[in-house]
Amino acid sequence: MKHIIYDFLIESGFTPQVASYLNMLALLLLLLVIALILDFIFTLIFRRISNVVATRTKTNFDDILIDNKLPTYAAHIVPLLLVYEAVPYIFTDFDYVSNLAEKSIRILGILLSLYIIKSFLLSIRNYLKTIDRYKNKPIYSYIQVFMIVAWLLAIFSIFATITGVSFWKFITGLGAASAIIILVFRDSILGFVASIQVTVNDMVRIGDWITFEKYGADGDVIEITLATVKVQNWDKTITTIPTYALISDSFKNWRGMTASGGRRIKRSVIIKASTIKFLTPIEIQKLKDIQLITDYLEQRDEIINTHNEQNQINKEALINGRNMTNFGVFRKYLQTYIENHSAVHKDMTYMVRQLEQTPHGIPLEIYCFSKDQRWVNYEYIMGDIFDHVLASVKFFDLEVYEYHTTTDQLK
Repeated sequence: MKHIIYDFLIESGFTPQVASYLNMLALLLLLLVIALILDFIFTLIFRRISNVVATRTKTNFDDILIDNKLPTYAAHIVPLLLVYEAVPYIFTDFDYVSNLAEKSIRILGILLSLYIIKSFLLSIRNYLKTIDRYKNKPIYSYIQVFMIVAWLLAIFSIFATITGVSFWKFITGLGAASAIIILVFRDSILGFVASIQVTVNDMVRIGDWITFEKYGADGDVIEITLATVKVQNWDKTITTIPTYALISDSFKNWRGMTASGGRRIKRSVIIKASTIKFLTPIEIQKLKDIQLITDYLEQRDEIINTHNEQNQINKEALINGRNMTNFGVFRKYLQTYIENHSAVHKDMTYMVRQLEQTPHGIPLEIYCFSKDQRWVNYEYIMGDIFDHVLASVKFFDLEVYEYHTTTDQLK
């Protein structure tokens, strides 16, 4: 076949040199046409077979393989092998061109293999994302590691093909350049090690809310790769953090709060120390109208009166003996209010406590957990509680500290 066109051209009066070139071009054109036809046919066959198999199987892995074009890439193998086998016959009189063409086809084969491997690995990643126990795992980090290894092997194979050096000799020769390779892939190596530690220690999962002040990140983790962790902040911006920073630096993961079933409320109001006083019997009687502390005041008043009478305490001065203060009663009122609040998680710690005095007054802190963890609802619950706290202060003859400016004082 390879000499039919050549013989025809010689008989037609062409010189042997021109006949050789025209023979090569004709055979090359014929080969390319056949290869394109075969590529189209095999692509069509592979797609049809893949679609039939995908519709008959229960798993969606084959559907994902189709979406990542694995059958399409695989269909190119046969035409490429045909071209590779036919090259020596086409360039039979052009050894240099034949050698160059064979090397080019080998390189195309290496790249095609790389795309097949990439498609398969991405399919595995997408499939694992559909399984609940793998959704929050940094699968993409490991896929990237395999892809880096595949790319390195492909690059080495291409260089070995171009230079004509054995692949293993080429790899051995690179041993001396290992320090440079490590330096180039430093971040990838650190990221890979960090990804393993993050996974093994279960430090971060996709979907976790983390706060990383050093990088200005405060939001949900949306992606963990070999080199970076992407965090979508609450303002919808994206912050990128080096993966190894999760190991080397300190950050806050709010997963514990989410898993606990409650979200902490820890806020205080500052009471003016000058408004704190002992309560007189008349004031105590008036406070008994507040239903949440009626029983408490009656019991407490009886206990205190009994103690003072038994010890013959002179109550003409309120400071003598045992007494109740408006601040203490207000603290008890808030404690009872929190206990009865429907949005407060009763199975978790809740209390109202007095903090250390400051130059501005005495902080009275409410410490509890809301049942609803959703941000908007959480803020509403906390606001509702402190609306009530601020409005109820005056019923106990207390005042909340406010900083007054010179303009306020003049008024």
